[in-house]
Amino acid sequence: MQKLVFLFLFLCLVGFSQENSSKQITATLRDSTKLEAKAIFGIDNFGTLYYATENNSFHKKTKDTIITYANFQLGDITTANTFNPLKINLFYRDFNTVVVLDNRLAEIKKIDFNTIQPYKNVSFVSSGYDNSIWLFNQDFQYLELYDFKSNKIKLKTVPVQSEVLDLKSDYNYCYLLTKNYLYVYNYFGSLIRKIENSGYESLAFNEAHLILKKEKSLFILEKNASDIKPIKHPNLLIKQFLVTNETVYIYHENLLRQYHLKIE
Repeated sequence: MQKLVFLFLFLCLVGFSQENSSKQITATLRDSTKLEAKAIFGIDNFGTLYYATENNSFHKKTKDTIITYANFQLGDITTANTFNPLKINLFYRDFNTVVVLDNRLAEIKKIDFNTIQPYKNVSFVSSGYDNSIWLFNQDFQYLELYDFKSNKIKLKTVPVQSEVLDLKSDYNYCYLLTKNYLYVYNYFGSLIRKIENSGYESLAFNEAHLILKKEKSLFILEKNASDIKPIKHPNLLIKQFLVTNETVYIYHENLLRQYHLKIE
């Protein structure tokens, strides 16, 4: 009888694994919008769009209005993190500076890491919880969770051993993509997952999914899943891509395409 129970459990496990591995994930075109932008940085659940134009101005566009922030002294905006719309951070890598904006794009804080002691050579920035931001310290090759209000480092991670390609985060998790691995940290700075990088170049992230790009292809790491799956979508050149819930946005040649993710 015990052998039969084990056999039944084994067959159920095999059946579940086969079913899980056979899932098809497709991206179906829903809409497209013309947009002349140098870079797009975020789209929220209400369709609010955050982007930069050729003159290095940062824009927040809703259905009714467009508001703009510009700091021409700092040059190009390297990245902008819009996860927390009340504390948007713009990173100007050439000047080693972060500017934090409120929801009206008024300056809350300007952080010049050239003048802060000890000096930090920052190469990547992403949002953290409360008044904190994740920084990748290029000189020491580790992440720091920095509180910009108190000017204190809350934590540091163990250094990584390969080139960093991308950094994304929310209140709970931080994803660091390097040439060798994808590292996943919790908000305490503890490494909770380490996945080998098989050619992924950049990533987009929201609470539901992590999307990875490799050349002209997109892949998905579902929440609480351990395997990365390909997404079926038209073979397009992908200048930039974003994910919001079940929607993937692909931007190329002044056209922002909106795709619905479907798991079958």
